[in-house]
Amino acid sequence: MPRFAYHARDRAGAAVSATLDAPSRRDALRLLAARGLQVTNVAEEAIAQKTSAGKKSGSTSASSSVPRAAGSALNPSAAGLTRKQRLPFLQALHDLTTSGLSAGESVRLLSTRLQEPALRALCTGLWNRLSEGQPLSSSMQDFPAVFDSSTISLIQAGEATGSLNEVLGRLIAHLTEQRELQRQLLTALAYPVLLMFAAGGVVLFFLFFLLPRLQTLFDSLGGKIPTSTQILIAFAHFALHWGWLVLILAVFGAISFWRWRKTEAGCTATDAFALKIPLLGPFVTTRTVHAISHTLALLLENGITTAEALRMTERQILHRVHRRAFGQAIDRVIEGESLSLALSRTGCFPELMLDRLAIGENTGNIVPSLKDIARNHQKIISHQLDAFTRILATVMLLTVFMFVGFLAFAIVSAIFNASAQFNKM
Repeated sequence: MPRFAYHARDRAGAAVSATLDAPSRRDALRLLAARGLQVTNVAEEAIAQKTSAGKKSGSTSASSSVPRAAGSALNPSAAGLTRKQRLPFLQALHDLTTSGLSAGESVRLLSTRLQEPALRALCTGLWNRLSEGQPLSSSMQDFPAVFDSSTISLIQAGEATGSLNEVLGRLIAHLTEQRELQRQLLTALAYPVLLMFAAGGVVLFFLFFLLPRLQTLFDSLGGKIPTSTQILIAFAHFALHWGWLVLILAVFGAISFWRWRKTEAGCTATDAFALKIPLLGPFVTTRTVHAISHTLALLLENGITTAEALRMTERQILHRVHRRAFGQAIDRVIEGESLSLALSRTGCFPELMLDRLAIGENTGNIVPSLKDIARNHQKIISHQLDAFTRILATVMLLTVFMFVGFLAFAIVSAIFNASAQFNKM
């Protein structure tokens, strides 16, 4: 009979490592689950001995339930999964668990009923692991491209407390709000981008269609060309003869900036500079405050410990300067300082937000306070996006109108000047 080496945790949370004889890996997992152990890794002893050196050097977490190679073999299409499948899967799972099905039965049903290939592949991969006795949170760890650490920890907390359906509902509301915020941002940028394309179309129309006819007209009329028209023609000639070089340099500069932005130093420098821009800086700060308050409230509400919730929240902060400041605040909180006081020492967060957080800490209602902060900053973000859209659209319209106006003035003045000289003759 095969022998399996396993690593697990008992009900008290202590680590357990031993061997077990069982007909198959699935039987081994079921025996360990019957003993009340939460399995983190199970491998046949002969295979485990061959790969022990590779696991020591390549393993990034002791909490991985199934090796990556096993996950790929169970579900080859899982490699193409992304974060886009997270919310639809959680919504479908919540609908079934609300109807009374267990999480395992819900995933099994989804793996056979869903028509969308990516979601079906995800559910199939999860069911393969669930059928071996793993809990849902442990199964999700094999799909890091879909589920982040915060999602997995929340699911694990819901399983431990028996409130998985409630946790799913709160998590879905949180992710839906994040998606709505991204939609608002894209909608706000759509109109200015459309104006930029319109302005580019006007320039191209002038260069390739209008300018050749104007030059023919001016050459036939003769006479001195006004200064405005000379500037316009010079700009057009420069764009036609050297525009390709400018375009290449612009593309090269954009790629170089993007690659520099991917580095730690570049990302930190650009994030710090963004905070100094009049409209962009307050918007970035508001988004960070909203992300912190909303994520932290969700984690604390579902039973995650304060230290763990703060660390998970830190990973959700995209802005490097704010993330570093929040990390420094976490160190002070772990040392015994209140969160509001620790955040105030960083100098990165609004005083009104810190005051409301301090009130919640003093009254013992920190989760409701965080929810209020998140709701208020959601409204502020909407107002800032509206103002940003109006200002940017106005600037783009003025730029287009000024160019078109200068174009019309240069053409008309040249025609009037040529006509006046023709009348003198």
